[in-house]
Amino acid sequence: MKSDIRVCGDWEAAHERPVYTLGDACPECGADAVNSAPAPFNPEDPHGAYRRRARLRARDDG
Repeated sequence: MKSDIRVCGDWEAAHERPVYTLGDACPECGADAVNSAPAPFNPEDPHGAYRRRARLRARDDG
């Protein structure tokens, strides 16, 4: 399912806070709007074990 809500792609430089829209461009500055939804979670992630192991190693080393 694709999200219809988009956020200004340049909001960190152009605005004080995120500007959300349903269009393809920011209504305030005209910059391209990007999808605001996070990446989907997949419990069957084939590389998840490697990522979790690397995160644990980084936490133990730090």
